[in-house]
Amino acid sequence: MNTMTLWHMTHWEFAALAAAAVLVGFSKTAVSGANTVSLAIFAAVLPARESTGVLLPILIAGDVLAVLTYRRHAHWPTLWRLFPAVAVGVVVGTVFLVWADDEVVRTSIGAILLLMAGVTVWRRRQADAEAKAQSGSESEEDEPDAVSTPAGRFKARSYGVLGGFTTMVANAGGPVMSMYLLSAGFRKLGFLGTSAFFFLIVNVSKVPFSAGLGLIDGHSLLLDAALVVFVIPGAFIGKWAVNRINQRLFEQLVIAATVVGGAQLLLR
Repeated sequence: MNTMTLWHMTHWEFAALAAAAVLVGFSKTAVSGANTVSLAIFAAVLPARESTGVLLPILIAGDVLAVLTYRRHAHWPTLWRLFPAVAVGVVVGTVFLVWADDEVVRTSIGAILLLMAGVTVWRRRQADAEAKAQSGSESEEDEPDAVSTPAGRFKARSYGVLGGFTTMVANAGGPVMSMYLLSAGFRKLGFLGTSAFFFLIVNVSKVPFSAGLGLIDGHSLLLDAALVVFVIPGAFIGKWAVNRINQRLFEQLVIAATVVGGAQLLLR
């Protein structure tokens, strides 16, 4: 980790990272996947490759708060079904990071962000169509559909590998998993509880890989220690807002910010 990069940033750059940490907390307890904006901010302020290592402990802190908030709503059969495929994706992403330099990682993060913006738009349209078909008859605690068909198992494995790769390379697995969980029929609380445990387990498992690549070290952890306190108010705001927020407007803002962030990284 480049110490000069960490300790010679401007006040505005630190403020941008602090705001991104607040958004991490908010996304973990309100709108999963919104932290793609945080990813863009971290990659813009810090070297793109190193930014993934700095952001990872911040994400884990948000995951812990999300688990404490929604731990009773996790659907473990879905989690066990996804983990093997995710492990494959994490290994592939690790190999990619061994090969890629900062410019390739920055370009890849930008492309992934734009892809995730498109994924989010498609996911929302599917969710709207399903909501109309269900006519609001199901509660937030309904059991998600079981993946028992060959097509369903293939979908779970495909999303798992893609989610593992994107989360390892760019900490951007949120929209991929969000799309999968919604397509499986999760309601709000089950969605938040399952994704909370999913990302806590996956992100913790990424720590040895990131440390082995030199993306996490003592210097990066010192910066994390200064930023992690900002995750807490974001998580409380998310918990307060989850039943009050205008989801459609917020997702439109997130998509717009993600597109801008992805384009900025591609053109940088």
